[in-house]
Amino acid sequence: MSKVVIKSNIESNGIGGWWIRLTDTVDGREMFCNDMTEFEKNIELMGSDYGGDIDVQWSKDPNVTPEHFHEVERAIHAYQVEMGIERQ
Repeated sequence: MSKVVIKSNIESNGIGGWWIRLTDTVDGREMFCNDMTEFEKNIELMGSDYGGDIDVQWSKDPNVTPEHFHEVERAIHAYQVEMGIERQ
């Protein structure tokens, strides 16, 4: 069986910051993460429905500032290192 895709889209939150919208491509469920702590908790929660066998597919909205994108990118990299996940 192939991995379930969880879409992770970086978006501007409209008040000068960012959030990550997680979308389960199987059931359409969405969760919003206002920081990396919420992202870690929510991605693990969504992944637990599939035994952790997920593929996170990243994207970003065009209005996300370079500063916000790089802030999230650095946090994602730190999370991947901590979890032992290889970057693709």
